Amino acid sequence: MKKIYLLVLVAALIFVSCEEFLTEEPILQQSTELTLATFDGLDNAMFGAYAPLVSTNWYGASFVLDAEMRSGNGYRDVNKNSGRYTVPYDFSYTSTATPALWGTAYYVISAVNNVIANLDGKAGVEGVTQQDVDNLHAEALFLRALSHFDLVRTYAKQYTVDKTAPGVPYVKITDPAGKPARDAVDTVYTNILADLTTAEQLIDDSYSREGVASATSVASKLAIQALLSRVYLYMGEWQKSADYATTVINSGKYSLWGADEYADAFKADVQTGGEVIFDVYGLKSNSYDGYWDAITWLTNPDGYSDCASSNDLISLYEEGDVRGDMFIGNPEKAPGTFWTTKYAGKDKGTPDVSNTIVLRLSEMYLNRAEAITRGATVAGTTAVSDINAIRTNRGASEITSAGVNDVLNERRLELAWEGHFWYDLARTKGSVTRTHYSGAEVNRNIPADSKFWALPINKRELDVNENLVQNPGYGS
Repeated sequence: MKKIYLLVLVAALIFVSCEEFLTEEPILQQSTELTLATFDGLDNAMFGAYAPLVSTNWYGASFVLDAEMRSGNGYRDVNKNSGRYTVPYDFSYTSTATPALWGTAYYVISAVNNVIANLDGKAGVEGVTQQDVDNLHAEALFLRALSHFDLVRTYAKQYTVDKTAPGVPYVKITDPAGKPARDAVDTVYTNILADLTTAEQLIDDSYSREGVASATSVASKLAIQALLSRVYLYMGEWQKSADYATTVINSGKYSLWGADEYADAFKADVQTGGEVIFDVYGLKSNSYDGYWDAITWLTNPDGYSDCASSNDLISLYEEGDVRGDMFIGNPEKAPGTFWTTKYAGKDKGTPDVSNTIVLRLSEMYLNRAEAITRGATVAGTTAVSDINAIRTNRGASEITSAGVNDVLNERRLELAWEGHFWYDLARTKGSVTRTHYSGAEVNRNIPADSKFWALPINKRELDVNENLVQNPGYGS
């Protein structure tokens, strides 16, 4: 990997227009001068900054799949795999075998930093209002916060475990000569909150980017507030997490999927009127699309099929729960093994493409339920009622009481294969216990004090930036 977040100034400014990844219009390369000089150029550059989220390094595959294979939700069928995803499954991480999120996320960070740095003076020119500028600014802050959030929870200890531990560099200005050191975890979170709360204040309540194929694949005020609920949950700020979750739930814009809607909702090309608050839009003409290495083919029993679901997970669903039906097998080639259908594709050909859901309404109910079990108060609701709101819409039986472990179990059931369970274990000082397992025995189970809760930074990043320090246990 190149010195990606330091030397991408030019590359990050030569963004394609928004048509590349949310519609199928021809790709338009823009010059640096045009991108920097006009609001329209900055607007297109901002839209282009969403495109890398579908990379196989991020929501297009490995950010989600690595987490599931580590957590105990994943299984590697010994007879039906292509050799991919053995590192996260076996925990054979080293400084040269580690998630590639670092470079991709910092690329996006550099891109949005360049947008932010050039917004001054754009209001009042050619009909551009200050609110137009503020909306664009808010989008950039949302992506910058999301990028750093995904980085810090992957390469550092969780805030609730050791907030003084080394985190990741929080980069607000792209400096080609810069070699930033790792900020402490709590500093990273302070900056994430600053970006998100500023974005919340800047963005218009009803703002929705014009001309997009999918309104849920770009930032909105409710997406910002939903992410704030999650960030506060990871910090153990229970009341704030519950309050933001309540704001999203009470907005009336989203509704829980019913049992008869659940399976089809994950195959929808465009989300309307359901649960999705923010997702990453899958489109083959996006140059970042993983094609055969994308999430659809890696979870397809007729594809590469490296990422199957463990019986440890599947056995948790009760009879009649639609979520327990979200798995498909290949009985001839892999009897007894099943794969998630949350990435079954959108009928766009072979290999197919899927959207990856990042934020949705069920998570808000679960955030609030957990926060309540840990001391938050919300008038008119309880943890039991929040969990049952989900369970009754899944065909599952209602519960009569709820503690923290009940909420965490429901999170595992509801958000399986969406990249949550590993990070839930990490932030709650949990451990991984795997019964249905085919990997290296030495790392079958991962205790709460394992080094693997903070994954190694790639050696190539350390080689080009002597101010970075590796996580303990992975060498220099």
